[in-house]
Amino acid sequence: MEANPILFRDLTYIFLAAVAGGLLAWRLKLPLILGFVVGGIVISPFTPGPQLSDLHTFEVFAEVGVVLLMFSIGVEFSIPDLMRVKWIALGGGTLGILLSIGLALGTAKLFGWSMIQGFVVGSTISVASTMVLARLLADRHAMGTGYGRVMIGITLVEDIAVVFMTVIIPIFSGPGEGRFARAAWTLGKAALLLVPLVFLAMTVVPKILRAAARTKDQELFLLIAIAICLVSAGIAQALGFSVALGAFLAGLSISGAKDLHEAHTVLIPLRDAFVALFFVSLGTLVVPQVIIHHLQLLGVMLFLIVFGKFAIWTGVMRLFRYSIWTSIAVAAGLTQIGELSFILVEVARKSGLVGEEVFTATLAASLFSIFLNVFIVRGVLKWVEPKLAAEKMAAA
Repeated sequence: MEANPILFRDLTYIFLAAVAGGLLAWRLKLPLILGFVVGGIVISPFTPGPQLSDLHTFEVFAEVGVVLLMFSIGVEFSIPDLMRVKWIALGGGTLGILLSIGLALGTAKLFGWSMIQGFVVGSTISVASTMVLARLLADRHAMGTGYGRVMIGITLVEDIAVVFMTVIIPIFSGPGEGRFARAAWTLGKAALLLVPLVFLAMTVVPKILRAAARTKDQELFLLIAIAICLVSAGIAQALGFSVALGAFLAGLSISGAKDLHEAHTVLIPLRDAFVALFFVSLGTLVVPQVIIHHLQLLGVMLFLIVFGKFAIWTGVMRLFRYSIWTSIAVAAGLTQIGELSFILVEVARKSGLVGEEVFTATLAASLFSIFLNVFIVRGVLKWVEPKLAAEKMAAA
């Protein structure tokens, strides 16, 4: 079979862009995904220089990155850790998401957007990146702090909320009448279909992985772990759910079994390669001309993400009786959006609910918000941590 020279040239461009962008981000001490997206912008068909010829092929490859990423999130999802901060995570997390969507709907009315666009924008800005936040906290050795546990607990609830939002959003592409009834019916049906899917994931997946582990063959174990990810994603999609949900459930099924975490470990290099491809591919979809023509939309989204979410989360934390300093620290960490927002806006775009301008503005807003969030978190925590230490000593 003759190799396709265009495909290999494009693949070379993508991984060179990932390496160059990643090294630049590492040098600047920024999250690597920023570098990947910037690398994608450089090789996109919408900017001068080397360009990809076939974006669709790499969008398909990027879907594999989503599957492996969601599997990893499922494995790393710690239900005991969530239970330690269950009230603020479950109650406060849900309230924060609803308030973010409400704020976006109010903004939509103010700026003359459609309510559907307001809902999609609200959904995309309501979820922060667990991956980015975990990296920032790990760099400061703050994962085990009180505010660190609350931040991660809230973002884990947001991760789950994304799964449900990917089910709800396409409903709004149908006729206007009875949308809420259809949404309720779809969620009810989803819950019924989820029961056997969850049961299958929790009972079958661990057995298969334990049988694979007994072979003590690393290559076979890796292949089986990949197959489980893809099969779980495929079954979920066949039942009308997102591939992200199937992969997340497969990961969640082994999250509590430490002896099976090797499945996650062996997938990490492959996951990182495909996740890099995913973010570079997203960068290739950014159309600078669209951003220039819709700077107001980008500016409004950034305002909602940075200032709107900071105010919302500070208020929610105070409502749950956390101190002002802990509230500020948590709110600062949540003033960004990331990979799951991309998934949501992509679902909305494919459903015809939003145009290219919202999709591109979301990618750009994520890029800028993560960049800003790095400095916001570093600055706020440097200011707040001594006050939190004093609080702790006073309470002792």
